[in-house]
Amino acid sequence: MVPVSATTKTRPSRTPALDQACADAVDLAFAGAEDVAGIGRVGEHLGVVADGERTVTHHFAARERGYVGWRWAVTVTRASRSKQVTVDETVLLPGEGAILAPRWLPWSERIQPGDIGVGDLLPTAADDPRLEPGYTGADETEPKPLRDRAPMPAGDAAPDEPQRDSLPLIAFELGLGRVRVLSLTGRESAAQRWSESFGGAAPIAQAAPASCASCGFLTPLRGTLSQAFGVCANEYSPADGHVVGLDFGCGGHSEAAVVPDAAELGEPIVDEYAVDQVQLHPSGSVQFKTTAVGQDKDAAQFAADEEAVLGHS
Repeated sequence: MVPVSATTKTRPSRTPALDQACADAVDLAFAGAEDVAGIGRVGEHLGVVADGERTVTHHFAARERGYVGWRWAVTVTRASRSKQVTVDETVLLPGEGAILAPRWLPWSERIQPGDIGVGDLLPTAADDPRLEPGYTGADETEPKPLRDRAPMPAGDAAPDEPQRDSLPLIAFELGLGRVRVLSLTGRESAAQRWSESFGGAAPIAQAAPASCASCGFLTPLRGTLSQAFGVCANEYSPADGHVVGLDFGCGGHSEAAVVPDAAELGEPIVDEYAVDQVQLHPSGSVQFKTTAVGQDKDAAQFAADEEAVLGHS
């Protein structure tokens, strides 16, 4: 093999020449397209392209329903020193503005949050960046609940159980014992999702009187995420049962508006022996009313009517 030096000239690629005999075979290409698509489903001739020596492709508009912008491509060719042109292949290809299906994605990229239903299983890759190896204590004694050790008879061996300072028991109390735990990438991804839903930038948090950090309904988490998140336990809050940021807030804050205790009122007292003096009308202030026909009532009759209404004898 001869090495190519920097001064070696490379032959530029040459565009194949258009074979005239193949280019003139429009009717043959049209018949080949109709043989595949069917009569009446092939449109006008759109052009011809040279694919190689004595090989060209004719393009025809497609009249198939649902294939807007597609075209039939019919490739024709001929043998050397032969004038007979034959059809090589016929395919339906998308053109400019063609309606195409979305790019195929594997299931691991198509699945969206919330797609897991009853009975569904979602495999997790062994190299999932959200996880990292955890401590299982498989090579240690199985941790047991803490309890005071009973006095041992003289000469008996100590039971094989974890002590208060043993590594398996400490891991058990810290919530470990799993094959894999959240990695830094997994924690950052979770924190980003939770902050978008129930974080300090939410409109309801901007209008809240205080943040969740000082709310009595906040249930803290464990681990490093507890420094920024907790779980809301207020049944009247829109975030009830959700992980919320400590900078989140709503109108259900436990100290936002404390309702004071209502004052207790005693039983009403009825005194049937007391007499309340009420002045009905000052002397000379009684006015005479007129009847419907505009005539004044007699003053004595008006006084009698008034006493009857007020219950005087």
